[in-house]
Amino acid sequence: MSTDREADDLVTALLLASRVLVAVTARSVASVEDAVTLTQFRALVVIDSHEHTNINRLSEQLGVNTSTATRSVDQLVGKGLVDRIQNPRNRREVIVTLTTHGKQLTDAVTERRSDEIRTIVQQMPADRAAVMVSALKSFGEAANEPIPVRLADA
Repeated sequence: MSTDREADDLVTALLLASRVLVAVTARSVASVEDAVTLTQFRALVVIDSHEHTNINRLSEQLGVNTSTATRSVDQLVGKGLVDRIQNPRNRREVIVTLTTHGKQLTDAVTERRSDEIRTIVQQMPADRAAVMVSALKSFGEAANEPIPVRLADA
């Protein structure tokens, strides 16, 4: 980033994009509100996105303390969305995984969100798409988010 002004403009543009994306996410999660909260859905997405997730890694990815992550996992286990399994390589470590129901719920909400985002993207000028893909991929990498396989070579 070459100037403070450019950085400020980028931050403002990303805040605008985040408002749009939060609204889309809230609408997609609203259909399963009786099953999970938005915060719980974020935990499901992190668990789904990171193989061999333990409580420490989950708390780091969510930006919460370990006890908060543990309570979230307890709630998700109670709802049948998450399982705890013992790490076969380290018996003291517990791995958190999605159940079949948790995976189905996460996939369904993500599909609804993708459909709505696709509708928005289709209203944008086509010449901006490649620039946005590159910029958003860089943004995701800077935030240590796993890059989807289909974007890895984009």
